[in-house]
Amino acid sequence: MSEPRPLLRILCLAGFRQSERGFREKTGSLRKALRGRAELLYLSGPHPIPEPAPAPGPYSREEEPRGWWFSEPEAASFSALEEPAECRGLDEALGVVGQAMAQHGPLDGLLGFSQGAALAALVCALAQSGDPRFPLPRFVILISGFRPRGPRLTLPFRQAPLMLPSLHVLGETDRVIPTRESLELAACFSGAVTLSHPGGHFIPAASPQRQVYLKFLDQFTK
Repeated sequence: MSEPRPLLRILCLAGFRQSERGFREKTGSLRKALRGRAELLYLSGPHPIPEPAPAPGPYSREEEPRGWWFSEPEAASFSALEEPAECRGLDEALGVVGQAMAQHGPLDGLLGFSQGAALAALVCALAQSGDPRFPLPRFVILISGFRPRGPRLTLPFRQAPLMLPSLHVLGETDRVIPTRESLELAACFSGAVTLSHPGGHFIPAASPQRQVYLKFLDQFTK
């Protein structure tokens, strides 16, 4: 009888305005699809985002929406498609990810959604350039990702193409992160695999996407 293959350990970075618990719930179908292949570990941004009143429901501290960084000097807001004057809170975000990678490592891969995908790509770029805070993962999965804009964020991507396997998932009707943004990010990686789905700004895990996820991950379990 063959030995069961070990589960891949993947650190998942939530999107902007998501909580760790909420992101886990929104990836329920993906966790089911990857059962027996991967263990998903969840992380949300360090910065709380105040809800406008009236809020749709009270948040506990664990459920409070959070973000990785802000594109305004004072407001708790973020725009992926505009060049920001600064990336407020980014250093704290990188520190949180570095600590999580050390605490939960060794990790096989990173998975990021939206702003979390942009941050995961940045972490990979910094790791490849030799930043000691971040061990280079074996692979990365970027869903509704985009190339991060702003001071200090362009330089890491000016290096040679990122030399780790990557899967880029993009929604054809995504109105938050247009497909061109995800394709621009994919172009930063050597040999990037792209998965297009007919939906919008969410994490797809129906049968067609499930097969692509499994095929991509299977190369790391042999």
